[in-house]
Amino acid sequence: MNATTITVPQADPGAGYRAQKDEIDAAVARALASGWYILGKEGEAFEKEYAAWQGAARAIGCANGTDALTLAMRGLGIGPGSTVVTVSHTAVATVAAIEMVGATPLLLDIDPDTYTMDPDELAAVLEDPPPGLPPIRAVIPVHLYGQACDLAPMLAAAQRHGATVIEDCSQAHGATLGGAKVGNLGRIACYSLYPTKNLGALGDGGVLTTDDGALADAIGAIRQYGWKERYISADVGVNSRLDELQAAILRVKLTRLDANNARRAQIAAAYDAALAGGPFAPPVRRAGAGHVFHQYVLRVPDRAAVMARLRAEGVATAVHYPVPVHLQPAYRGRTPLGPAGCAETARAAGEVMSLPMFPELTDAQVERVCAALRAL
Repeated sequence: MNATTITVPQADPGAGYRAQKDEIDAAVARALASGWYILGKEGEAFEKEYAAWQGAARAIGCANGTDALTLAMRGLGIGPGSTVVTVSHTAVATVAAIEMVGATPLLLDIDPDTYTMDPDELAAVLEDPPPGLPPIRAVIPVHLYGQACDLAPMLAAAQRHGATVIEDCSQAHGATLGGAKVGNLGRIACYSLYPTKNLGALGDGGVLTTDDGALADAIGAIRQYGWKERYISADVGVNSRLDELQAAILRVKLTRLDANNARRAQIAAAYDAALAGGPFAPPVRRAGAGHVFHQYVLRVPDRAAVMARLRAEGVATAVHYPVPVHLQPAYRGRTPLGPAGCAETARAAGEVMSLPMFPELTDAQVERVCAALRAL
């Protein structure tokens, strides 16, 4: 086979459109015909439907997942003079959002098995914050790759020290912990709706969920210039709205989200079986957590060679994420770290590798990946 011929892509957002093309096209036509394209009936319906699916009292749509995080922090009054704790092994958006509101990010290390925030280090920095930083006002645990953080001790530690937990669920739509969906455990939750997410728009989009009606109202105003009365800014706000076309598309895709998550689990089980007895272990599942496999991530010390061998078999892979945030040029040397110095984060960044994972993978494509894994 020509080494450049990929028969199994790592991701394929277009496949999600093709799988529901008729319904999506009809929804787009409906939104276009309505003549109302910003904060209209489609957005209102999506917010209600997403809140019901999530089991939250309220959902608030916005322009993207980064803005969802900034809106959550603004709604909570977190900005200059505040420290917000999160991880370095995440999409840079998590850290960028903290700086966008003027707060100071404090980056902690990860549990090397699940790649999520180390709850012991969080407890340590809440008990004894690094000197010279503003007070810690919030914690943003990232439910990564489709799996929940070890959230219970984080919530307990945050409550002891008066910090608010903002769940970053951008890679975990539908993931569970102890039988409860993530996003229902902290004060507020934020989700990206980027096209490759488990629930993805055909463009940018984001949404927040909370049971706090007053907080939801405040964020709903902030996302549109702080308006409570049209054209009158009661508070300083921004422009971050989920447009009607994307809301209409998301309403369609939401109807298949549970089935698509189940398909991701089937694909993951096939990969698990193919890896059995081989040199690489399947991803570690947290006890009591329901994984929705936004990504299926292996830890591979000789990553470049393994990726090349899979590519030679027509199987694309990806790296999420090759450079931790604290080592990227924009952040290196100026972003505070926890006492562990993000050592496990740096090690993981050199070894993680994501296999093809999206629900529209055919059985033949899955078997092709499995055959390539068995040959490693």
